[in-house]
Order: sequence, then C-alpha cells, then structure tokens
Amino acid sequence: MPWRSSRSPYRVFVSEIMLQQTSVAMVTPRYQAFLKSFPSFKALAAASVQEVLKAWKGLGYNRRALALLQSARIVTSVHHGRLPRTAEALVQLPGVGPATAAAVIVYAFNEPVPFIETNVRRVFIHFFFPGEDGVTDARILPLVERTLDRANPREWFYALMDYGTFLAAQSKPARRSGHGAPEDALRRSSRYRRQAAFDGSHRQLRGRILKAMLEKGRARLPELQAALGRDPRMDAALRELVDEGFLGLRGGTYSFR
Repeated sequence: MPWRSSRSPYRVFVSEIMLQQTSVAMVTPRYQAFLKSFPSFKALAAASVQEVLKAWKGLGYNRRALALLQSARIVTSVHHGRLPRTAEALVQLPGVGPATAAAVIVYAFNEPVPFIETNVRRVFIHFFFPGEDGVTDARILPLVERTLDRANPREWFYALMDYGTFLAAQSKPARRSGHGAPEDALRRSSRYRRQAAFDGSHRQLRGRILKAMLEKGRARLPELQAALGRDPRMDAALRELVDEGFLGLRGGTYSFR
C-alpha cells in the first residue's frame, strides 16, 4: 500500500478519498498514476473536471473525484495550500465526513483520534460482541477510544486494518459454502447493508454519461441518446450532473465545467 510509506498530508488525503467504498486492489495502481498527474494540492486545484475524471476512470463513485478537486481548490485558496489539522476544519471540505477527517489526522499527523471504518468495525464486533446482532457504532467507539495506542496511533490503526482484512478473508469460505469458517462479524453491524446491484442502476447511467462525455468533450442530448440509447432517466441524470458541477449546459450543449 504505497500511501503507508508517505507522511505527505496531500497523499494521505488522496488515498483516503479513493479508498471510500473501493478496494485496495483497485485503488493502488490508480493512486500512483493520479499522483503523477497531480502531485500536489496546487497541481490538482489547477486541473479541470475533465482532466480529473480521466485520471479517476475505473474507480467509480465519481462524486468523490469532484469532491477531491473541490477540496484541493479550497485548501489552496483558503488554507494556503496546507491541509488543516483539525477535524472541525476537515469536515468542511467536500466529501469529508467525521471518519475520513479522523483517519487523515491519524495517518498524516500521527495524532491519536479514534475513528471507525469497515475493518475497525469488523475487529471490534468480532472480539467484543460475540453472537450479537445490530451492533451500533455508538457502542464500538468508546472501545476504540480505550484501546487506542496514543504513542503511535498510525501503526495501531494500520494493524487494525490488516487484522480486519485477515478476518474477512477467513470468513470467505463460509460465505461460499455455508460452513467451515466463521461468519464475517461485519454482518452483525447495525450499518451492514447489502450493496444494491450496479448493472442497470441510476449510478451506472450517470457513469456511462460521464464516460461518453470524456470521449466527446461536448455533446447535445440527441448525440448522447445515439451513443447510449434512449433511457427515460437520462434527462434527470443530466440535470443532476449539471447541478452537482460535473457538466455545464449552454445553448443545448453539454460540456465539462
């Protein structure tokens, strides 16, 4: 995991945004390429939406790419190019919630801030809540606080992440065969939800529109319909992409902002 060898707040920040809802295996090669294109907050802030989406291609959840670009512009213009060191300031950046803010503080600055993410949740449910269902983060967080290594929180959380990954791997045979290994403890979290199917989803349609726009640069609705097929959801998806800041619309022609 190349981000673990870096103490650069920028690199840590990029990795944490990329790792939201995306596996390490998918992030690793794209992380390296992204940093070659945009090696700093300043370089990223100067990029266009189109350039960032091209570098982001394959990671999915394109809102994160736009949020990362917007955050870089705020860090550059408001914080003089330096990432804030407090959770209160970090959560003001687009796409940054409390858990991401805390993770950035831990990994970039090695400051002891408790947080919960997927693998942390898995480890604590496995050890402290055997056999219980619907375990809430409110019950887990005090335990994370009490067990936190305050001298070296960065390495402590890395260890939790790795152990959570190990526990997940141990449970895979059980999910495939129905026996032979322990059930994944994460399924007993109150936050556990089965991911909705991607094929045919509204999110897939948005992604297809952005992919077509990356190829065309600019297009009118009939051109997009010719490329993607007529879909009754397309007008709504295009309005969303305009409202969110991905695309602009002028004289009936869509283009990147």
